[in-house]
Amino acid sequence: MGFYAERILPRIVDLACGARATLPLRRRVCAGLAGEVVEIGFGSGHNVPFYPPDVTGVAAIEPSDLGWRLAADRVRASPVPVRRAGPDGRSLPFEDGTFDAALSTWTLCTIPDPVTALREVRRVLKPGGVLHFVEHGLAPEGDPRVRRVQRLIEPLHTRLCGGCHLTRPTVDLLTAAGFTVTELDVFYQEGAPKPFAADSLGVALSPPLGG
Repeated sequence: MGFYAERILPRIVDLACGARATLPLRRRVCAGLAGEVVEIGFGSGHNVPFYPPDVTGVAAIEPSDLGWRLAADRVRASPVPVRRAGPDGRSLPFEDGTFDAALSTWTLCTIPDPVTALREVRRVLKPGGVLHFVEHGLAPEGDPRVRRVQRLIEPLHTRLCGGCHLTRPTVDLLTAAGFTVTELDVFYQEGAPKPFAADSLGVALSPPLGG
């Protein structure tokens, strides 16, 4: 990782992910979480204020040292214990069936090999565990014009934004990893251009491995 990726990009992500428009979505996606939670793409901890009181602990997966340092005040203020537990969502340092729930917010767009990461999340969830997610990605089928724009600008966007993709199909990725999506809301996030703001928010169920 170069200077930009290590020292500049995490600060840009911290500002963008702390935008006021994201706060109600963070509240929605965190609602109903309980027990031990693994959060992939923890970033600088913008979800921390929205953890419900039924959450007993959070294992944060975050590759950026600077991102973790930027989260320090939020982590210290949290009534829920939060620990940094690893840098790579594709190889989680936990035994099978460790967690009651998982959380991912605007992470699958950037993480390399998202299906592998989601299979790891499924592995460390207990049978019947849930993944709460809000992700941006490919625009709905009914918006072919937006999809064309996304595909046109994605190569430059990916280079400038730390590997962030605009055209990943969130639900397809979850299904390919063995999850069953049980709740889903697809919408454009207010205040942002549509190619960057096609969001999917919901809950996915992890059936038993081999089930």
